[in-house]
Amino acid sequence: MNTNQEIGFRIRERRNELGLTLQEIADIIGVDRSTIQRYEQGLIKTIKLPVIQEIARALRVNPNWLIGKDVSKYPIDYSSLSELRPITLKKFPLLGEIACGKPIYANESHETYIDASSDIKADFCLIAKGDSMVGARIHDGDVVFIKEQPLVENGQIAAVIINNEVTLKRWYFYTEKQKLVLSPENTAYEPLVYIGEELNDIRCIGRAICFMSNL
Repeated sequence: MNTNQEIGFRIRERRNELGLTLQEIADIIGVDRSTIQRYEQGLIKTIKLPVIQEIARALRVNPNWLIGKDVSKYPIDYSSLSELRPITLKKFPLLGEIACGKPIYANESHETYIDASSDIKADFCLIAKGDSMVGARIHDGDVVFIKEQPLVENGQIAAVIINNEVTLKRWYFYTEKQKLVLSPENTAYEPLVYIGEELNDIRCIGRAICFMSNL
């Protein structure tokens, strides 16, 4: 991985950790969405320090870490070291079971919640099962935070209902072929492929934006 690709990987990883879209980052720093996308893909030939500094500010990370230097990921605000600041937590409903293709979340009568940072822009969370996504650093028992949405972009990790069970896989949908490929992040497993009428039994319930390790 070259320097530009490493920068792109770190931008994408941190953006997903915060649950931000390419457009949201672009709006914060005042550039086009395509500019952020090219940085993430490592396609920028000349890295501009002012842009990197603005991206780092939007992602709340150290700009030197963003360009691959062996420094702390998070910037230190020395002016506030003398102040005590509370850690703000939020309760995220945990996905329970699936009934007739519909997810059942925690509610007032069934309190199963996960406390995590309020910075996470998610609607609910679930517990990962198995090792099919270890290549994406998601291990069995990890808590995965999901932003509820009926479709995701190709290559994103989606929470998908199949036969009243939820699975996490990378989503690739080909409109012209009416073909869906759900790809694992473990070479021990084959991709799941659905075509035509088989798609009627598949439902995307959201995009995975970050996880909390159980290790």
